[in-house]
Amino acid sequence: MAAEATPDQSLAAAAELPRVFDLAHQLCEVVNGRPILSPAKFIEMMGLDSDAFASNALVRRDTITRSPAGIQSHIRTTLQVLAAVMGSMGDDFQAGIFWYRNEPLAVFDYKTAETLVTKRRAANVVDLRFCGVSSLELIVDL
Repeated sequence: MAAEATPDQSLAAAAELPRVFDLAHQLCEVVNGRPILSPAKFIEMMGLDSDAFASNALVRRDTITRSPAGIQSHIRTTLQVLAAVMGSMGDDFQAGIFWYRNEPLAVFDYKTAETLVTKRRAANVVDLRFCGVSSLELIVDL
């Protein structure tokens, strides 16, 4: 059973919402009369290629352009993690993306946040922020 969020955690989560909405708005486009989070814009923003994105989203490369629910879910989850990361990095978006994609996290057997999101463990990454652990404390000096 999941523990209830403390008032501080609830306030912190609410503070992240504008960041998520700002990021999502940048990626939004209308397709067939409905708004979606553009996989092409996301791929460009993250500095990925289509193969890496498909692998991270756990879909085949040829499904990216159709943007099924799984892709939309992966983009939303990544944005939520990035918003939490940006909050601890002074809103430096590029630093947040670099951290997300490249920094090994000791508490997670040196996996990156990107790898954890792919393994459906985004909540673990976001929880780090609520536990009061700064990202710099989690990075291993090589």
